[in-house]
Amino acid sequence: MPKKIPAEELNAILALVGNHHPNPVQVRTIRDGLADELPPRMLQRRLALLVDQRRLTAEGRGKGRRYRLPPNHFVMQARPGQFEISGQAVGLEIYPPVSPEALAIKEAVRAPIQHRQPVSYQRAFLERYRPNQTFYLTEETRQRLVEMGRPPDAERPAGTYARRIYNRLLIDLSWNSSRLEGNTYSLLETERLLELGEAAEGKDALEAQMILNHKAAIELLVEQADEIGFNHYTILNLHGLLADNLLADPLAGGRLRTIGVGIAGTLYYPLDVPQLIEECFRQVLDTAAAIADPFEQAFFALVHLAYLQPFEDVNKRVSRLAANIPLIRQNLCPLSFVDVPERAYIDGVLGVYEMNRIELLRDVFIWAYQRSCARYSAVRQSLGEPDRFRLRYRALIAEMVAKVVRDRLDKKAATALIRQGAAEQLPAEDQGRFVEVAETELMSLHEGNIARYRLRPAEYQVWRQGWH
Repeated sequence: MPKKIPAEELNAILALVGNHHPNPVQVRTIRDGLADELPPRMLQRRLALLVDQRRLTAEGRGKGRRYRLPPNHFVMQARPGQFEISGQAVGLEIYPPVSPEALAIKEAVRAPIQHRQPVSYQRAFLERYRPNQTFYLTEETRQRLVEMGRPPDAERPAGTYARRIYNRLLIDLSWNSSRLEGNTYSLLETERLLELGEAAEGKDALEAQMILNHKAAIELLVEQADEIGFNHYTILNLHGLLADNLLADPLAGGRLRTIGVGIAGTLYYPLDVPQLIEECFRQVLDTAAAIADPFEQAFFALVHLAYLQPFEDVNKRVSRLAANIPLIRQNLCPLSFVDVPERAYIDGVLGVYEMNRIELLRDVFIWAYQRSCARYSAVRQSLGEPDRFRLRYRALIAEMVAKVVRDRLDKKAATALIRQGAAEQLPAEDQGRFVEVAETELMSLHEGNIARYRLRPAEYQVWRQGWH
């Protein structure tokens, strides 16, 4: 049986090739650039394996053969425990409009890696920030964003806006956040996975897991909108959900890291000392929680959770979903990163990592929020005004529907359960209407809307057979 090639050797090759992207790399350059020397035949076997896995593409033959990253990645993970910065390299680059300061950052982080200076975590960058005194976003920008993002019914309970556009938000945010990590699922494939539980053929199972993890994390934010915040419970559980079944150490999900890590494609080195990581994590949360403006709060979280890298992996995903906490809580339009170019986002993050400069990521954030607002404004208009009765009893309706399905009740038993629940938990004047609404929900249940009740396709199929 052939000996298994260590993953760190493959990742080292990928990182080296990624540092030369988009230029193809000769075998000699790869061999000379590796920290550990490999005999020619061993290196060729590793290159052939990476080509077979479609993690590298090969061009030419013989001595002229060269290797480059496939078009959907420009940097791959370098070794176990390191983070991955992925993005799309295209011939004609799509980039949001940015300020001259942001453009300077873009040019700096795109310089060859050997021309950039190694940097470590700078705690002063965090400590310089004073909540409600320091602002990354100008007052004019914050006012403009709130005007774009505030719906006419903003005074309703926390999470009302997000619940109203929930199905669209779930797909958009899951897909876009995963796409920014190099996930190759299409939007339609993501929709089928989330609504029908059907994984796309020919795709890595890890990609499906990543998207499903986003779904679980978004459900937490929306369903517990009045409880979430910048606290240990919310952020640790966000990470636990987003990292589920994706980490080498299954115990690392939802826990601050105790090991050192590196980040491929950058010369930024995060903190290594667990005590300092915990101290800074606590300081990031305390600072974020003290910020009054929801957009300043969202952007601060996007910047500092990614910069600290408090977890073994999945940090940027946590920062993107955490940025939605104040928006969901205050019934503002969520941020789903719709249309955000992967390279623009990564350039912005690298500006924070290597320079402690936020201008490029700030411009991407503002542009992304404008796109999200335009999208969900159209979605809200297409939905019409929500039924206030359904909003008031949304949780109880969902509970009843889920119980009917999971207990495999037929129509007679379902009606009895709903009437009993209404009699026990609702005022007399609302009981009749509640039974009508709950029964209508059951009659309207199909594979495309079972996610709102946290039902699995298998549970639905078994129940449906008995229901009919």
